[in-house]
Amino acid sequence: MANDTAVYDAMRFDVRAGDQHVWTGRAGIREAIGRDGHSLEGMSLRYCPHEWIDDSGYVDLELTRRPPRRP
Repeated sequence: MANDTAVYDAMRFDVRAGDQHVWTGRAGIREAIGRDGHSLEGMSLRYCPHEWIDDSGYVDLELTRRPPRRP
């Protein structure tokens, strides 16, 4: 399994946190984060296997726990 997909932390603006962006608890591809109204504030770029990305464009923790497939 190759780490071939760029993922970012999905951030949301929170006034209660002092007018700053806070982590939503999810990481995903750029398109999914933008579609859902979150931001890439801080640009926490990482790479993961495309097999770990679910249909909504976010890293699925259940998929990360599965053993990798052998080619």
